[in-house]
Amino acid sequence: MNRLWPASLSLAIVAVVGCLPYASAADATATVVPVAVDPAPFGSEYPALDGWATGEWWTAARGEGGDGRRGAKAGRPFPLDVPRSDVVAFAVYTVSLEPAATAGVLKMTAQLFPLKPGEPMEARLEVDRGAGWEEVARAPVLYPGWDVHFRVEGWNASRAVPYRIRHGADATFTGTVRRDPTDEERLCVAVLSCNSSSTTGPRTELVANLKALDPDLLFFAGDQTYRHTQHTVGWIEFGLQFRDVLRDRPTVTIPDDHDVGHPNLWGASGKRALEKDGSDGGFFYPAAYVNMVQRQQTWHLPDPVDPAPVEQGITVYFTRLVLGGLDLAILEDRKFKTGPRGTIPQLGPRPDHITDPTYDRGAVDLPGLELLGKRQLAWLDRWSRDTGGVRAKAVLSQTAFCGAVHMHGKIDERLLADLDCNGWPQSGRKAALRLMRQAGAVHLCGDQHLAVVVQHGIDAFRDGPWAFTAPAIVNTVYGRWWHPENERAGPNPIAGSPLPWTGDYEDGLGNKLTMVAYANPDNPADERKRADGFGTAVWDFPGKTVTFHCVPRFAAIHDGVPEEYPGWPVKVLLQTP
Repeated sequence: MNRLWPASLSLAIVAVVGCLPYASAADATATVVPVAVDPAPFGSEYPALDGWATGEWWTAARGEGGDGRRGAKAGRPFPLDVPRSDVVAFAVYTVSLEPAATAGVLKMTAQLFPLKPGEPMEARLEVDRGAGWEEVARAPVLYPGWDVHFRVEGWNASRAVPYRIRHGADATFTGTVRRDPTDEERLCVAVLSCNSSSTTGPRTELVANLKALDPDLLFFAGDQTYRHTQHTVGWIEFGLQFRDVLRDRPTVTIPDDHDVGHPNLWGASGKRALEKDGSDGGFFYPAAYVNMVQRQQTWHLPDPVDPAPVEQGITVYFTRLVLGGLDLAILEDRKFKTGPRGTIPQLGPRPDHITDPTYDRGAVDLPGLELLGKRQLAWLDRWSRDTGGVRAKAVLSQTAFCGAVHMHGKIDERLLADLDCNGWPQSGRKAALRLMRQAGAVHLCGDQHLAVVVQHGIDAFRDGPWAFTAPAIVNTVYGRWWHPENERAGPNPIAGSPLPWTGDYEDGLGNKLTMVAYANPDNPADERKRADGFGTAVWDFPGKTVTFHCVPRFAAIHDGVPEEYPGWPVKVLLQTP
């Protein structure tokens, strides 16, 4: 039995203090958790990093609220010592297909609760194609992380297939690998991000509304957890909250800054960041920790299209997923981006915040600054021109290619420009948007904690792609508002909109955008008025449209359909290359 919030067991157990061997996926006899696993797998400088799920995890938790260097405040959000039948917490999967193909590669990641000495370091994947359960793969449980990865070649995507993941004698997690919806006239992608860890427990209303809409694909754009230095427990927490929709449909999860322990992230091609805020560029925590996070969240995606690691051996995952003829480019916004500290003039209280309204926009758009990086841009160009066998294209990434926000953190705290968004550097933004326009793609993302639909302007208003930024799943971390200082609509406002401030605007970096819809918080102190929830994008292939929907976290369901924020839905014509 799989409980959403597991019961605790009190068991005497031997101490664990060394390192784990990895079992081969081909081994018929599984290795077991030894009496010794490394209690500080990320090095002596960070003895408490992921400390809630490493070493003697069943005793006092290590590292709560710290930087991975300090030890010991207990405070895990739920017990990890679950009944052995509940050890498999959840699973995520995709099926990678070539355009118009019916057979592809099934990749599935199973996340386990931490194991105990003597338990198998291996799990099995079984499927039922109509003749009973058969084992199709087995794979090692990896430590640190307690994750398992299954790969099945030649997967027949033309039919739905039940699966179950098994560990030991009793633990089972079940779900369904859906058929590819290649013959469906409509296709729905749900878009979610920013799952505040300060609000613990189930996501009951969100899951109910997702089930009502029954999307073909789930896209979690980042910040699945804000546990920072305790990713394994944060990732399990996320999975418990959403596993009843994860289990039976393909899912894209990509980590953002908080997933790897940062307040903001400028990856600078993988170099080591010296500043904990990351503004000097790079990753602050050890590469092994970053790679564990990326492995847990992205291994199940189609194989990277350009897999060479960046500096420190940090892996990459940008790739392509084709689902029902919808061709999705999955990008890494943060991996290659230049950090602002020391590379441009500081024009505000922080290296990444600009507050001076008189500054020269060109002063921060300097030669040599990177956004998506040369490798990723080169692939995006190839992808944009590869249109054979696909019905539409979309780009999935972490954050928005503009600063469609005025108030940050509090309703009365105005910020001119935030360099954490993809509006900076401006030349990199334009290069990326031109390739999206070349592809005829729409853009889906999260991160901003403010739901908006915009049409980008590259050289002129409304000459760029459409973009939908979904709201925060739970918006308790950092509220944002769209609120022009003059409180006026821009030129060419949206006719009939219930929202007062639509039309053509420039953001604080000089980027052109046409605001079509936004969902401001009404009252950040009231959890029902924080403007959180999720979005969907629905492609109508015969009608050649895509419609964006924005659903409040506590939305009521009427006639099987959740209510929406004012200003939605937004229907736009599919653009063509």
